[in-house]
Amino acid sequence: MESRVKSLLFAGVLAAFVTGAAAQGYPNKPVRLIVPFAPGGFTDVVARILGQKLSTAMGQQFIIENKPGAGSTIGTDFVAKAAPDGYTLVMISSTHVISPWIYKALPYDPIKSFTVVTKLVDSPYVLLVNPKMPARNVQEFIAAAKASPDNVHYASSGNGSAQHLMGGLFVSMTGAPLKHVPYKGSSGAATDLVAGIVEASFAGVPNALAQVPQGRLRALAVTTAKRIPQLPDVPTMQEAGVPGYEASVWLALLAPAGTPRDVVNRLNSEVARLMETADTRKALYDAGVEATPSSPEAMSEFMVQELGRWGKVVKDAGVKLE
Repeated sequence: MESRVKSLLFAGVLAAFVTGAAAQGYPNKPVRLIVPFAPGGFTDVVARILGQKLSTAMGQQFIIENKPGAGSTIGTDFVAKAAPDGYTLVMISSTHVISPWIYKALPYDPIKSFTVVTKLVDSPYVLLVNPKMPARNVQEFIAAAKASPDNVHYASSGNGSAQHLMGGLFVSMTGAPLKHVPYKGSSGAATDLVAGIVEASFAGVPNALAQVPQGRLRALAVTTAKRIPQLPDVPTMQEAGVPGYEASVWLALLAPAGTPRDVVNRLNSEVARLMETADTRKALYDAGVEATPSSPEAMSEFMVQELGRWGKVVKDAGVKLE
């Protein structure tokens, strides 16, 4: 019995030593950072900023891989089933806690199948319209939609996406009969919005900044409770006459469940340090987002809260897959 106890203690010490040694040398090969959305969108932009900074800081390439589809669940599932060694990560958005309420069955648990590394950023979305749309403000936009039911369309990056939900929330709170048009990514949605194929979209700030100053799109409102410095003249949705409307999108970095704590801590501290540098902050500001890194514990708790919050939004807004 005594020899068995000694063997178990030795095995535990050895495992701890191996884990610590592995983390100490982490990363010693390229890291795959999965973006479960198409290239060019909000999440992809931030992933490429962070990937470049981490590659330089940690001495190994953080390779961005886009695996879009099914409201971000395809790429996310890929990471849920990856080896928990810190070499396959996923950058999720608010969509991560929306999908469970949209899809009947997910191949992973949005909370239990992952180890949280850190929260990354927060950002509003912007209600954009094509200039051919006569509406100059939110109230005129609502009136135009009600005057021509189902003929005003809003594009999103896909069924169950944050863009979809923000549009659904707007419809439920205003009664504007907008028709949802899902795309395979926010880049395609933005292209058709600029071309006038669809009339509107709730888009990320990067898409707004790429089109609004040149007059290719018109910004009617931001979705957060406060205006944003990148678009100071654009009112909030509440200022524009939709009381109580407030929503933002966040991004976070996750690893598969069971990823060693030392590896998680190394990534968390490195991301937090990078987020404080002036050049990273400027790059994120230019992308229309605010750095909001957190501890793994704080983000884990926040995700549970967001899961419940967006479940209520899905129910109240009557959002369904088309």
